[in-house]
Amino acid sequence: MELRVEAEFREHTGTLSCGNARYPCALGPAGLVSDKAEGDGGTPIARMALKSVFFRADRISAPDTKLPIKAITPHDAWCDDPGSSFYNSPVQLPFSHGHEKMWLEENVYDICVILDWNLSPALADKGSAIFFHLARQAYTPTEGCIAVSESDMRSILAVCDEQSTLETVLVTSAR
Repeated sequence: MELRVEAEFREHTGTLSCGNARYPCALGPAGLVSDKAEGDGGTPIARMALKSVFFRADRISAPDTKLPIKAITPHDAWCDDPGSSFYNSPVQLPFSHGHEKMWLEENVYDICVILDWNLSPALADKGSAIFFHLARQAYTPTEGCIAVSESDMRSILAVCDEQSTLETVLVTSAR
């Protein structure tokens, strides 16, 4: 399945298309960016493979998908330290370098799809932890990820497999 996210310049919300269905989505506060950098608040303009799914089994049921899936634990994290040899990869806590915890109080990572952004090789400062995850209320900005509601995520993942991609595209308003 080919997913497509369209957003206008500097907008932190967009529309995700999956087949004939369209879903609102949240992006980073800088919107879509062509030259992604660590911490810039931008969502990269790119075509990215959907690699695997993490989910919180203590809160929700596993989503129906043909992607590889793993229940996360309180020890799961993602390295976001450009100086670490583990930059932009999953790690286990405790971990001495900068990282983002995957086990959060809020529900945004209750379902989290790993996207193939800057994974292999991971280039320092080109952005890390770019995920497709659950949106906050009112689709407030992410840190650079793409986010949708849980019900929309479940509908999308049900038609995704290891060949699925997500493409982000800037569009111009027809105003």
